Amino acid sequence: MVTRDDLKGTGSPDGLVTRILKAEPGLAYPIPIEDIARQLGIKEIAELETEAFEGGLLMDSDKTNGVILVNKAARMGRRRFTIGHELGHFCIPTHKPVRTDKFLCSRDDMRTWSAAEKDLYARMEMEANKFSALLLIPPPLLRPYLVKMGDPNLTQVIAIHDDFEVSKDAAARAFAQTHDGIVAVAVVNNGKVLRIYKHIKFPRIAPLPSNKVPTGSGYWSGAKNLTTPTELREVVAGQWLESEWGKKLPDLYEQVLFQQAGFALVMLWPEQVEEDDEDDPDENRTAKQRLAERVSRRYS
Repeated sequence: MVTRDDLKGTGSPDGLVTRILKAEPGLAYPIPIEDIARQLGIKEIAELETEAFEGGLLMDSDKTNGVILVNKAARMGRRRFTIGHELGHFCIPTHKPVRTDKFLCSRDDMRTWSAAEKDLYARMEMEANKFSALLLIPPPLLRPYLVKMGDPNLTQVIAIHDDFEVSKDAAARAFAQTHDGIVAVAVVNNGKVLRIYKHIKFPRIAPLPSNKVPTGSGYWSGAKNLTTPTELREVVAGQWLESEWGKKLPDLYEQVLFQQAGFALVMLWPEQVEEDDEDDPDENRTAKQRLAERVSRRYS
């Protein structure tokens, strides 16, 4: 069972989560976030009445004990992420409330994944988000989970959402950043791209006028099935990817998962071609032929 003593000597989100996983070697998904919070000094997880904030943290001056507050209207996946976020504030030694005597975190705070070095508030929110994401979907558990599923597919995002009990947004982020396939996932609402999660090696995304989903995307033509992603299809790479002088854009495949309230996830998967590979077996095949083989492998 993990205790606060197990966390001594580190203060980064990565380090803290590593210590928790080491102290709980049998931990399995879905991660029992409320049990872990209580083991680390959270005395109560209570409802937050106001809709202006997603979560809050009350604590004594030396962070020995704390109370986590969660928006009472939050769905399960969002609730679990909020608990992890506030637990991050509680466990990271350098986190101290800036604006009040307690942490009160908005939905925008929960979407902060970068911060200027001198922006202390944003930096704390970013670190709390990273802590929650790593704890709820630990890479040591997610990597072998994804390997078993084969080539990238948005059905894997749904599976992560269900099995790890996280929101589809959190599942999409973990999927894009952890999968062996070099993919990106765009979060879309009513035709506009809100944010894009991508693999560190993914090509640069082209500027999207008014953040609008490109007109050639399957988002505009796909049947809006709310439970099953569209078929993987080839699209014009230049509508999503930024071209570099002297370099040919890769073939690009796209898949769409429509959701409620006008939301959708759009997965982008470029065909990676090794330029110096003279024995490339795909050299004389079309993108359509390569895609057909991949699909047949997945369902064989």
